[in-house]
Amino acid sequence: MICRHQRQPPIGEEEATPVRFDVGSQTLSTLTRQTQGASGDLGALIKQLIAAAQPLEGKFNGAGKAAFDSFKARSDEITADLNSSLSAILGGIAGMDTALVQGETEMADNSRTSLGAANFDAARFGGRG
Repeated sequence: MICRHQRQPPIGEEEATPVRFDVGSQTLSTLTRQTQGASGDLGALIKQLIAAAQPLEGKFNGAGKAAFDSFKARSDEITADLNSSLSAILGGIAGMDTALVQGETEMADNSRTSLGAANFDAARFGGRG
């Protein structure tokens, strides 16, 4: 599937540059698999970040200490929010994949129907005369 999009030129630029997206039949399925793997990594990375920052914990004062303590206390909530957002992204990718597959199938069906109804005999040129 090829989608064409023209961006608006920035001020002072005269013409838009076309942008081309070429999505293969397996592109979105592959993206979904790769993104699902990232979901589990997200929580682990946040916990690693907190563990790595532990030696600095006593060195913060004032607003820095409050921000660090808040982050540390809310780490599970932050992880859940990030995973929820990632899940929504995966849902969007799945929807795009479904639409792409259905569109491709419909296009193939329409092509077969049109091909079956075409009168190729009318296009033959025979020697007349």
